[in-house]
Amino acid sequence: MEKVHLLTLGCPKNLADSELMLGALTSAGFEITLDPEEAQVLLVNTCAFIEAAKKESIDAILEAAEVKKRGGGKRLVVAGCLSQRYATELAATMPEVDVFVGTGNFLDLPELLRRTEAPEMRPIPYAGAAHLLPSSAIPRIKTGDFFTSYLKISEGCNHKCAFCIIPRIRGLHESRPLPDLVAEARNLAAAGVAEINLIAQDLTAYGRDLDQPSSLAALLRELSTVGGLRWIRLLYGYPNFVSAELLDAIAELPKVVKYIDMPLQHADDAMLRAMRRERSGAALVKLLDRVRKRIPGVVLRTSFIVGFPGETDAAFERLVKFVRDEQFDRVGVFTYSREENTAAYNLPDQVPERVKRARRARLMAVQAEISLARNRGLVGREMEVLVEGPMPGRSTRMRGRTPGQAPEIDGSVFLAGDAQPGEFVRARIDKALCYDLHATVAGAAA
Repeated sequence: MEKVHLLTLGCPKNLADSELMLGALTSAGFEITLDPEEAQVLLVNTCAFIEAAKKESIDAILEAAEVKKRGGGKRLVVAGCLSQRYATELAATMPEVDVFVGTGNFLDLPELLRRTEAPEMRPIPYAGAAHLLPSSAIPRIKTGDFFTSYLKISEGCNHKCAFCIIPRIRGLHESRPLPDLVAEARNLAAAGVAEINLIAQDLTAYGRDLDQPSSLAALLRELSTVGGLRWIRLLYGYPNFVSAELLDAIAELPKVVKYIDMPLQHADDAMLRAMRRERSGAALVKLLDRVRKRIPGVVLRTSFIVGFPGETDAAFERLVKFVRDEQFDRVGVFTYSREENTAAYNLPDQVPERVKRARRARLMAVQAEISLARNRGLVGREMEVLVEGPMPGRSTRMRGRTPGQAPEIDGSVFLAGDAQPGEFVRARIDKALCYDLHATVAGAAA
């Protein structure tokens, strides 16, 4: 029985693909190992969204190649977005890689690995766009904490944002059938999952393309009937399609946490038009006001791109003012990455890297003040917390998350008191940091 070591890079959507890869491999008789040295197959699932992600992926491939060199008849597989985007170039420059698979053919891995004795047969995926739509019938090996999971509800994207390469890698939007998603959610709940985080390139596009049209709101109502689930969270909603129906579902359904991740990318009108984001700054203000009025206390997470071609000092200052005025709970800031085959690649007035970095640092500093103030407003309150596990290096203290903290991307709650991983507890907030909270366990959550 051959052993496989998998390294996943990039976003949760990549992690969901990795779990399907592991399902296909284990079903074919492969065994999973956390130690690359004892593996016969080294598998790197890559990201190619921006330049930094591509560099991280290349570095990881080269590190795996060094492990392969140390012997043991190891084979190296490169999967995911980098393979899909640069298959031909990678094959020409990385002869140490035995198999390349993209974003649409990774379930063929068991068969492809059987063919690697003939190097000339190394598969190179179609260099255009492709994706594989998950299904509850496809074997999946869930990784990470037993009590939380991602659920990919669709694949691909129909938007034409000027900075984004994803549609050219993953293709057009395709929704999973609603009953199939409910079936997978039931399977996850039966295995002990209490929190599911819905992921897609565009959550709010869900259902419109189905033979029997549906919606994200309808999906939330069905998922809320699944026994055993306690938290359902939305990660990545496109602002144009945040409907009244969706806001009603989030407000009314107890299992749906009052948390919306809605990347806005900018607030200056000229920048939004150049980015092809289809909304003005004034429209975004109205949308945020509508969200907050319908869902009191909602936690809002967003992200922005600074240094997009043509971004002037005045445009950046309008973005800073927007962030100050809107007082978001969570903000991510990215510097613009110039990606070939995107609409923005050949735009004039490219912003120097040092200016991009300075603008990012300033906007993050502004948000750090806001985040600290909002966290301080929680001190003295009791909140529901999902316990994740021991704090690193502190076996006597635990860490967890409130409903307003998504896994991996938001802060943590550091807990004093008795609690076990996977438990939901009531915790009194004692101290606030910029992104994290300190709390004391007050008892079991209702």
